[in-house]
Amino acid sequence: MAGSNFIDHVKLCARSGAGGPGAVSFRREKHVPKGGPDGGKGGRGGHIILRGTTNVWTLLHLRYRKHVVAKPGGRGEGGIRSGAEGEDIILEVPLGTIARNEETQEIVFEITEEGEEKILAQGGRGGLGNHNFKTATNQTPRHAQPGEEGTEDWFVLELKLLADVGLVGFPNAGKSTLLSVVSEAKPEIANYAFTTLVPNLGVVAYRDNQSFVMADIPGIIEGASEGKGLGLRFLRHIERNSILLFMVAADAEDISEAYNTLLNELKKHNPELLDKKRLLAITKSDMLDNELIDEIKPALPKEVPHIFISSLANIGLVELKDVIWKALN
Repeated sequence: MAGSNFIDHVKLCARSGAGGPGAVSFRREKHVPKGGPDGGKGGRGGHIILRGTTNVWTLLHLRYRKHVVAKPGGRGEGGIRSGAEGEDIILEVPLGTIARNEETQEIVFEITEEGEEKILAQGGRGGLGNHNFKTATNQTPRHAQPGEEGTEDWFVLELKLLADVGLVGFPNAGKSTLLSVVSEAKPEIANYAFTTLVPNLGVVAYRDNQSFVMADIPGIIEGASEGKGLGLRFLRHIERNSILLFMVAADAEDISEAYNTLLNELKKHNPELLDKKRLLAITKSDMLDNELIDEIKPALPKEVPHIFISSLANIGLVELKDVIWKALN
């Protein structure tokens, strides 16, 4: 299946490196037979770090990497030399990735910017060498600290796509067709439900070399918030979109009712989605004449701006981009 490489949910065990032990050492030179303690501290254990990048847009590369283990820090040395730090492991993730503790389900952090780095598992601190324990009453300490243990936890990494505009509609509402026409994206298109099995992103060119990102989310059906159809698997991607473009086909029995059904599924999934800006596009409008359009308009939802479009006949697409750009800015 073409969309099988889109992975937006992985589970992995992250184990950071333990800190290195401090050294017990005394300065011994030809003319300094009884030098003081000079044991250095141990090195920090390796961190496990997530770094945001635009070079990947799924979590596929982490799908089979179940255990990520960082190296420990090195031992401290004489001459007050610190041990080497354990090498950090950096995992690149797409923007919009959430790290969640698998046991508590608590969100640890989110990665939303290019180059942003967050520590998933912190390496243990290195132990202090005996040089650090020298006092006026104990000038030859013969002990040092062991290194701090690293941490080990299971985490869930979950991707929520970052896009300016999210396309919301029933299967076959024309979402993929619109995305293919206004951007360079090439989603699979056919006349049956759930052609789109993974979200697709496209960059839409606008006036004066400007652009915005549009996301085609797999079609919603009534009951999606309870897991029917593709269910919750893709509803979460809508949470990241700045604007929600609702798409209802012109041949729907009741456009207003279809819009309200979509809205209700989003509300059940996350009521905060209703705070986002909304637009309504009546698709496949090439099958309507002006008289039918005039009949439909009074029955459309009053609280959301609407526009009649046809991706195949290139009707209303320039106006749609203008409306979207105005809403974004």
